[in-house]
Amino acid sequence: MAVLDAVRVFNKHLLNPAMMLVAGRKYWYASVIEHTGRRTGTRYATPVVAEPVTDGFIIPLPYGTHTDWLRNVLAAGRATIRVHGETYEAVDPQIIDPAAAAGQLAPRQKRAFDRFNVRHYLKMAPAAAPPARK
Repeated sequence: MAVLDAVRVFNKHLLNPAMMLVAGRKYWYASVIEHTGRRTGTRYATPVVAEPVTDGFIIPLPYGTHTDWLRNVLAAGRATIRVHGETYEAVDPQIIDPAAAAGQLAPRQKRAFDRFNVRHYLKMAPAAAPPARK
C-alpha cells in the first residue's frame, strides 16, 4: 500500500495541477469533479476519470474510498462533473463494486480499470437529464 500512497501524493501535488489545465475538455479523457469541503466549506476541483453511462456517471477509485475528494462528495451528497466539455450536476453518490460497474462500462474501459486493479467505483446520478453518451 505504501507505493499506492506515494503515487497518490505525487499525483495530488504534481500531476493533478497540470491535469487541471486540460481535464473536462471535449476531447480529453480526464474529467473534473467539483466538490465542497466537508469541514471548510471551500470549493475544490479534482481531476478524475468520469465515464458517462445511461443513468449517470461511473468514476473509478484507484486509490480506494478514503480520499478527501470522495469523502467530500459522499458527505455533501452531490457534486458538479465536467466531462467531455459538458457540465452536469450529479447527486446520490454510491460506492459500487467492479461487478456492478462492469455491465455499464464499455469493455475497453473495464479492461483498463481492471489493469489498474480498481476495486471500487463511485456511481452518481444526474440531477437533471442523464448524459447522452454511453
